[in-house]
Amino acid sequence: MTSAPAGRPAKPAAYKSVTGTRRAVAAGFLLPALLLLGALVVYPIGYSVQRSFFDTSGDSFAGLDNYVELFTDDTLLTAVKNNAIWVVLAPTVATALGLVFAVLTERVRWGTAFKLVVFMPMAISMLAAGIIFRLVYEQDPDRGVANAVWVGVHDTFAESSGFPRARPLPVHPLKAAGGGAYVTKVPVRSGETARLPLIGVAPAQMPKDARPARDPAARPDGIAGTAWLDFTKGGGGRPNAVDARELGLKGLRIEAVKDGRVVASTTAAADGTFALPAAADGAVLRLPASNFREQYGGVEWLGPSLVTPAVIGSYVWMWAGFAMVLIAAGLASVPRELLEAARVDGANEWQVFRRITVPLLAPVLAVVLVTLMINVLKVFDLVFIIAPGSAQDDANVLALQLYRSSFGTDADLGIGSAIAVLLLLLVIPVMAFNIRRMRREARR
Repeated sequence: MTSAPAGRPAKPAAYKSVTGTRRAVAAGFLLPALLLLGALVVYPIGYSVQRSFFDTSGDSFAGLDNYVELFTDDTLLTAVKNNAIWVVLAPTVATALGLVFAVLTERVRWGTAFKLVVFMPMAISMLAAGIIFRLVYEQDPDRGVANAVWVGVHDTFAESSGFPRARPLPVHPLKAAGGGAYVTKVPVRSGETARLPLIGVAPAQMPKDARPARDPAARPDGIAGTAWLDFTKGGGGRPNAVDARELGLKGLRIEAVKDGRVVASTTAAADGTFALPAAADGAVLRLPASNFREQYGGVEWLGPSLVTPAVIGSYVWMWAGFAMVLIAAGLASVPRELLEAARVDGANEWQVFRRITVPLLAPVLAVVLVTLMINVLKVFDLVFIIAPGSAQDDANVLALQLYRSSFGTDADLGIGSAIAVLLLLLVIPVMAFNIRRMRREARR
């Protein structure tokens, strides 16, 4: 038996790592995880790639036909286009908001509480967030928060109609004048009483302070009249007659028009009565279209044109807090002396933010941006829940189309597998960039 040469340590019988673990033992512990990884990740990927080259039944080889259809079918093209919008818009907006929140909350006492509130949506599942925003974007302002706010702002600056869909009956002394207005069939004369009955006003749309209508006394030096809802709840009323239970159309605008020119105007009182001066003698009374214009119903957030931005808004609401927390952690490590030195040198806050803070936070911003880009490539829940059936094709994304193509009524596993492979190919460059960036950071 020969001994090892002098000065050289004897080779151990079995190789051990720095932790003292033998390769065989390490492989034994890793084997179950590797088998699970192969069964749940590697095999499905391989099978999806193979299946994407076959037709719907899976019996005939289709070549690249499924991939060609991805970029020729209108529905699939919409999904690809919307995914591009998501990848560009959602991560950028969420990261920008997270950066703004992180920087601004450093300067206020209640910054921690604000961060908590902004981060709280992360605790909500996509399903719950989708249900919440489906209600937020409801078209009816009485139910949808977004339209309630929008309509409130609109009505503050634009006069709303008092009696939408109100109209006269053929037996009434009014006729259509074009453009949604109504005029009296004959001119009015001083000393006469003008009656302007209408129907078609729902009880809920009547002014809350409207009072029972009444016939005013005639005026020898002008025109007196009544504008009222010629409808008796429960029936029993007479057309063209002011009945005891009929209400005045408070706020109805009335114009006296002579030779195509408005010579006088007024509005009806709570009991429907109104008065016009002697200048209205011989004029026709006109109820302008502004009385009957449909009330502003808000924005169709879930319509074909706005559904994708609306769903992206709900995503940003959820993930802006995630971006803020990561960026705030990076901001805490920024050397304060650099910021103070820039301020001493005369830089204003915007210059400090743009030339010092943002460059120092570039690695953190890259992490957040890449993470969100990978996340939005597989967005499914929000689009599926928020977009109504009528607009789901317009809001379609690749992950949703993957579900519809694989499990829908007209399932085509070839197309579904091709979409899955396309998503994988889109994610790989982003992941490769992220890995290279992390290795570059580790070498510093």
